[in-house]
Amino acid sequence: MQIQTHILTNIPVFKVEDSLKAVVKFFKNTTFSHVAVKEKGRFLGVLSEDDLENLKVDEKIEGYRYSLDNFFTRKDANWLDVLEGFARNEANLLPVLGENEEVLGYYDLTDVVRVFIDTPFFTEPGNILVIAKGTKDYSFSEVAQIVESNNAKYIGGFITEMMNDVVQITIKISTQNFSDIVQTFRRYNYNIIFGNSDDKFLEDLKERSDYLDKYLNV
Repeated sequence: MQIQTHILTNIPVFKVEDSLKAVVKFFKNTTFSHVAVKEKGRFLGVLSEDDLENLKVDEKIEGYRYSLDNFFTRKDANWLDVLEGFARNEANLLPVLGENEEVLGYYDLTDVVRVFIDTPFFTEPGNILVIAKGTKDYSFSEVAQIVESNNAKYIGGFITEMMNDVVQITIKISTQNFSDIVQTFRRYNYNIIFGNSDDKFLEDLKERSDYLDKYLNV
Protein backbone atom coordinates (compact mmCIF):
# COMPACT_ATOMS: atom_id res chain seq x y z
CA MET A 1 0.00 0.00 0.00
CA GLN A 2 1.55 3.28 -1.16
CA ILE A 3 0.30 5.76 1.40
CA GLN A 4 2.86 8.26 0.07
CA THR A 5 0.46 9.08 -2.77
CA HIS A 6 -1.72 10.77 -0.13
CA ILE A 7 0.88 13.36 0.88
CA LEU A 8 -0.70 16.81 0.50
CA THR A 9 1.50 19.60 -0.85
CA ASN A 10 -1.11 22.39 -1.07
CA ILE A 11 -1.12 23.21 2.67
CA PRO A 12 1.28 25.95 3.78
CA VAL A 13 4.45 25.48 5.82
CA PHE A 14 5.18 28.68 7.69
CA LYS A 15 8.62 30.19 8.18
CA VAL A 16 9.75 31.04 11.68
CA GLU A 17 10.08 34.69 10.65
CA ASP A 18 6.46 34.85 9.37
CA SER A 19 3.82 36.90 11.15
CA LEU A 20 1.40 35.06 13.42
CA LYS A 21 -1.39 36.93 11.66
CA ALA A 22 -1.10 34.51 8.72
CA VAL A 23 -1.14 31.50 11.06
CA VAL A 24 -4.26 32.71 12.83
CA LYS A 25 -5.96 33.23 9.47
CA PHE A 26 -4.97 29.70 8.41
CA PHE A 27 -6.53 28.11 11.49
CA LYS A 28 -9.70 30.18 11.24
CA ASN A 29 -10.20 29.14 7.61
CA THR A 30 -9.56 25.40 8.11
CA THR A 31 -10.43 22.58 10.49
CA PHE A 32 -6.81 21.48 10.94
CA SER A 33 -5.36 21.08 14.42
CA HIS A 34 -1.71 21.92 13.67
CA VAL A 35 0.55 23.43 11.03
CA ALA A 36 4.30 23.06 10.45
CA VAL A 37 6.97 25.71 10.91
CA LYS A 38 10.38 25.66 9.25
CA GLU A 39 13.66 27.50 9.72
CA LYS A 40 16.16 27.82 6.87
CA GLY A 41 14.28 25.15 4.96
CA ARG A 42 14.31 22.61 7.79
CA PHE A 43 11.45 21.48 10.01
CA LEU A 44 11.36 23.34 13.33
CA GLY A 45 8.08 22.20 14.90
CA VAL A 46 4.32 22.59 14.73
CA LEU A 47 1.95 25.23 16.01
CA SER A 48 -1.29 24.05 17.57
CA GLU A 49 -4.71 25.57 17.02
CA ASP A 50 -5.20 25.26 20.79
CA ASP A 51 -2.58 27.97 21.24
CA LEU A 52 -4.52 30.53 19.18
CA GLU A 53 -5.89 32.46 22.14
CA ASN A 54 -2.35 32.88 23.50
CA LEU A 55 -0.90 34.21 20.26
CA LYS A 56 -0.33 37.91 19.66
CA VAL A 57 -1.03 38.41 15.99
CA ASP A 58 1.30 41.38 15.65
CA GLU A 59 4.31 39.23 16.61
CA LYS A 60 6.33 36.72 14.61
CA ILE A 61 6.39 32.96 15.06
CA GLU A 62 9.98 33.35 16.27
CA GLY A 63 8.68 34.59 19.61
CA TYR A 64 6.94 31.26 20.19
CA ARG A 65 9.60 28.88 18.89
CA TYR A 66 10.06 27.23 22.28
CA SER A 67 6.34 26.54 22.51
CA LEU A 68 6.24 24.52 19.28
CA ASP A 69 5.28 20.87 19.43
CA ASN A 70 7.71 18.43 17.84
CA PHE A 71 6.02 15.61 16.01
CA PHE A 72 6.11 14.43 12.41
CA THR A 73 6.37 11.31 10.27
CA ARG A 74 8.85 10.21 7.65
CA LYS A 75 8.21 9.72 3.95
CA ASP A 76 8.96 5.99 4.20
CA ALA A 77 6.59 5.42 7.15
CA ASN A 78 3.82 2.88 6.62
CA TRP A 79 0.16 3.71 7.17
CA LEU A 80 0.08 2.12 10.63
CA ASP A 81 2.95 4.36 11.76
CA VAL A 82 1.09 7.34 10.36
CA LEU A 83 -2.11 6.41 12.21
CA GLU A 84 -0.08 6.07 15.40
CA GLY A 85 1.34 9.55 14.84
CA PHE A 86 -2.15 11.00 14.63
CA ALA A 87 -3.33 9.14 17.73
CA ARG A 88 -0.32 9.92 19.93
CA ASN A 89 -0.47 13.63 19.19
CA GLU A 90 -4.24 14.12 18.96
CA ALA A 91 -3.77 15.76 15.59
CA ASN A 92 -5.59 15.67 12.27
CA LEU A 93 -2.66 17.02 10.23
CA LEU A 94 0.78 15.39 10.30
CA PRO A 95 3.93 16.86 8.69
CA VAL A 96 5.95 14.52 6.45
CA LEU A 97 9.72 15.00 6.46
CA GLY A 98 12.32 14.11 3.86
CA GLU A 99 15.91 12.97 4.35
CA ASN A 100 17.19 16.49 4.99
CA GLU A 101 14.47 17.39 7.52
CA GLU A 102 12.58 19.36 4.89
CA VAL A 103 8.77 19.34 5.03
CA LEU A 104 7.52 17.46 1.97
CA GLY A 105 3.86 17.98 2.81
CA TYR A 106 1.25 16.62 5.18
CA TYR A 107 -0.99 13.65 5.82
CA ASP A 108 -4.63 14.50 6.50
CA LEU A 109 -6.29 12.17 9.03
CA THR A 110 -9.40 11.90 6.88
CA ASP A 111 -7.38 10.54 3.94
CA VAL A 112 -5.49 8.04 6.10
CA VAL A 113 -8.70 6.74 7.69
CA ARG A 114 -10.08 6.16 4.20
CA VAL A 115 -6.91 4.23 3.29
CA PHE A 116 -7.46 2.08 6.38
CA ILE A 117 -11.10 1.42 5.44
CA ASP A 118 -10.02 0.34 1.94
CA THR A 119 -7.69 -2.39 3.27
CA PRO A 120 -8.67 -6.07 2.91
CA PHE A 121 -9.36 -6.12 6.65
CA PHE A 122 -12.50 -4.13 5.88
CA THR A 123 -13.28 -5.07 2.29
CA GLU A 124 -12.80 -8.86 2.40
CA PRO A 125 -15.77 -10.89 3.67
CA GLY A 126 -15.13 -12.65 6.96
CA ASN A 127 -15.72 -12.87 10.68
CA ILE A 128 -14.45 -10.62 13.46
CA LEU A 129 -12.98 -12.05 16.66
CA VAL A 130 -11.58 -10.02 19.57
CA ILE A 131 -9.32 -11.99 21.94
CA ALA A 132 -7.22 -11.10 24.98
CA LYS A 133 -4.21 -12.60 26.73
CA GLY A 134 -1.28 -11.53 28.92
CA THR A 135 1.26 -9.35 27.13
CA LYS A 136 4.00 -11.89 27.88
CA ASP A 137 1.97 -14.89 26.77
CA TYR A 138 0.55 -14.02 23.36
CA SER A 139 2.18 -14.04 19.93
CA PHE A 140 0.82 -13.23 16.49
CA SER A 141 2.44 -16.37 15.12
CA GLU A 142 0.41 -18.42 17.60
CA VAL A 143 -2.77 -16.52 16.71
CA ALA A 144 -2.23 -17.20 13.00
CA GLN A 145 -1.37 -20.86 13.71
CA ILE A 146 -4.62 -21.34 15.66
CA VAL A 147 -6.66 -19.86 12.83
CA GLU A 148 -4.91 -21.80 10.06
CA SER A 149 -4.95 -25.09 11.98
CA ASN A 150 -8.74 -24.91 11.73
CA ASN A 151 -8.56 -24.63 7.93
CA ALA A 152 -9.45 -20.94 8.05
CA LYS A 153 -7.97 -17.94 6.24
CA TYR A 154 -6.28 -15.33 8.43
CA ILE A 155 -7.15 -12.00 6.79
CA GLY A 156 -5.52 -9.68 9.30
CA GLY A 157 -5.23 -8.52 12.88
CA PHE A 158 -3.94 -5.74 15.07
CA ILE A 159 -3.65 -4.79 18.74
CA THR A 160 -6.62 -2.68 19.76
CA GLU A 161 -5.89 -2.28 23.47
CA MET A 162 -3.06 -2.88 25.92
CA MET A 163 -3.76 -2.34 29.60
CA ASN A 164 -2.70 -3.86 32.93
CA ASP A 165 -0.40 -6.40 31.24
CA VAL A 166 -3.24 -7.67 29.03
CA VAL A 167 -3.27 -7.23 25.28
CA GLN A 168 -6.45 -7.19 23.22
CA ILE A 169 -6.23 -8.30 19.59
CA THR A 170 -8.86 -7.88 16.89
CA ILE A 171 -8.59 -10.38 14.05
CA LYS A 172 -10.57 -11.07 10.93
CA ILE A 173 -10.89 -14.57 9.53
CA SER A 174 -12.68 -16.32 6.70
CA THR A 175 -14.10 -19.67 7.75
CA GLN A 176 -17.12 -21.91 8.00
CA ASN A 177 -15.85 -23.26 11.33
CA PHE A 178 -16.05 -20.09 13.41
CA SER A 179 -17.17 -21.80 16.62
CA ASP A 180 -14.30 -24.32 16.34
CA ILE A 181 -11.78 -21.49 16.15
CA VAL A 182 -13.32 -19.80 19.18
CA GLN A 183 -13.05 -23.02 21.17
CA THR A 184 -9.43 -23.49 20.08
CA PHE A 185 -8.50 -20.03 21.29
CA ARG A 186 -10.11 -20.84 24.64
CA ARG A 187 -8.02 -24.02 24.88
CA TYR A 188 -4.92 -21.88 24.36
CA ASN A 189 -6.08 -19.68 27.28
CA TYR A 190 -7.22 -16.71 25.22
CA ASN A 191 -10.22 -14.82 26.58
CA ILE A 192 -12.92 -14.19 24.00
CA ILE A 193 -13.96 -10.53 24.22
CA PHE A 194 -16.08 -10.48 21.11
CA GLY A 195 -16.97 -13.08 18.52
CA ASN A 196 -19.18 -12.35 15.57
CA SER A 197 -19.96 -14.48 12.56
CA ASP A 198 -22.23 -12.04 10.72
CA ASP A 199 -19.93 -9.02 10.38
CA LYS A 200 -22.01 -6.78 12.67
CA PHE A 201 -18.82 -5.67 14.40
CA LEU A 202 -17.33 -4.69 11.05
CA GLU A 203 -20.45 -2.72 10.20
CA ASP A 204 -20.13 -0.88 13.52
CA LEU A 205 -16.52 -0.01 12.68
CA LYS A 206 -17.56 1.32 9.29
CA GLU A 207 -20.33 3.40 10.87
CA ARG A 208 -17.84 4.90 13.32
CA SER A 209 -15.43 5.62 10.48
CA ASP A 210 -18.21 7.28 8.48
CA TYR A 211 -19.06 9.38 11.52
CA LEU A 212 -15.39 10.35 11.86
CA ASP A 213 -15.34 11.40 8.19
CA LYS A 214 -18.41 13.58 8.69
CA TYR A 215 -16.99 15.10 11.88
CA LEU A 216 -13.68 15.94 10.25
CA ASN A 217 -15.40 17.55 7.28
CA VAL A 218 -17.66 19.82 9.32
